[in-house]
Amino acid sequence: MTLPACTTPPPRPAPTITLQQCQTVPRCTLPAMAPRTNGDLDDALTIARAAWASCAAIVDMVFNCQQKGAQGSEAHD
Repeated sequence: MTLPACTTPPPRPAPTITLQQCQTVPRCTLPAMAPRTNGDLDDALTIARAAWASCAAIVDMVFNCQQKGAQGSEAHD
């Protein structure tokens, strides 16, 4: 005779595994410059603008990734 309290309970469902696949946001840095002429200053401005644009593009990419992840997790809640 088997008593009901002595049976093995049914297995629990497996936990949902979520992965954060967005890269981390790096620090925005500007290259060191020491312009000596107006031409150097113009070049430095171009380089600085390019560095900020590159950094902004990375930040935007990570932000968009995080937003997609947040929207995906809301669908499972």
